[in-house]
Amino acid sequence: MIEARPWDDPAGAALRKEQRSELDARYGGDDHEPGPLPSAADIDHFLVAADPASGVALACGALRRLDATSAEIKRMYVVPHARGTGVATALLRALEAAAVARGWTTIRLETGTFQPDAQRFYVREGYTPIPLFGVYVGSPVSLCYERKLV
Repeated sequence: MIEARPWDDPAGAALRKEQRSELDARYGGDDHEPGPLPSAADIDHFLVAADPASGVALACGALRRLDATSAEIKRMYVVPHARGTGVATALLRALEAAAVARGWTTIRLETGTFQPDAQRFYVREGYTPIPLFGVYVGSPVSLCYERKLV
């Protein structure tokens, strides 16, 4: 079950905290995200995927508008025990559908150099590497991707 929730939803906040801890461990500190952290003020759409039987939150992802035709995926995260189950792909497709519904035709994202699993996932799902954009320009730990939706 994937549903839109407010940015401050407790399950979503817990997932984002878990993601942050995982990334801090991978990068050896908390200096691995250039630019301002996402917030309720700049996130346009936030989704949480939950196990349909138990209701336990398994994944989250958000969209932040970049301009009139594009958005950026933020805080895409799946708990370790749910990886490889298809929840990530379902969540990504739901984010893309939400983008199209808002008139956004391009999705961009940033992931890190120490996240080969994320890199493989996005390429498999049709995202193409692009030059670093926006706040990521010059970041030694950032990799950026893009997908045209229509």
